[in-house]
Amino acid sequence: MRAAPLALLALLAGGAARADDRPCDRHVSVTGHAASAQAPDFAEVAIGIEAKGANAAAALDAASKAVAGLTATARDAGLSSAEIGTAAVSLQPAIRAVNRPGGVTEEPDGYAATNIVRLRVGDMGRLGDLLRRILDSGANRIDGITFGLRDPEAARAALQVAAAKDARTRAATLAEAVGAKLGSLCTLTALDTGPGPFAMRAMAAPSPKARPVPVEAGSIESAASVSATFALDR
Repeated sequence: MRAAPLALLALLAGGAARADDRPCDRHVSVTGHAASAQAPDFAEVAIGIEAKGANAAAALDAASKAVAGLTATARDAGLSSAEIGTAAVSLQPAIRAVNRPGGVTEEPDGYAATNIVRLRVGDMGRLGDLLRRILDSGANRIDGITFGLRDPEAARAALQVAAAKDARTRAATLAEAVGAKLGSLCTLTALDTGPGPFAMRAMAAPSPKARPVPVEAGSIESAASVSATFALDR
């Protein structure tokens, strides 16, 4: 979609523009809409390790060692340091349920440590294989996959321009229906809509067969709306 004229972009960015009020005494107000669906161009996956140990240090050390192998696998797969980042580290006492004659009780069972790494993958075709390799390297948690656009603002701006054109078309149709001519623009307000990532959450653990993890990126639906008022000429 072509870039918007500077004047129109200024109107959209400013939220509203008003011309001379007098020509706008007779006016028509409409809302223009535009929508699109496009394939995401990156995925972020939160994947990591949950390990147990007899004490806090043992649990944390086990998780740290395993996550080092995870990040090494990601680098071997071509991810840069900027595409690999720690998302969460946690350490807490673990408990276990014990059946006793009087009922089930909970007892201390060492410590549980978790280390989650967030990976950004730009090549959708490699995502399933990368997840398989990371699971094989010791990961036992997938906390979520999120798909998104690298430049959502560009998509938003293009849709706002399309929505403004739709508003003018709607206004012209209404003006013609009542025997009037569409005049100059009185107000134009960009409403707050835009693209949002489609999130998919899952839990996973390694399986005996080294198959790529099936992942379907789907599409990201984006929308924009503008409210516009145009003068009506006799």
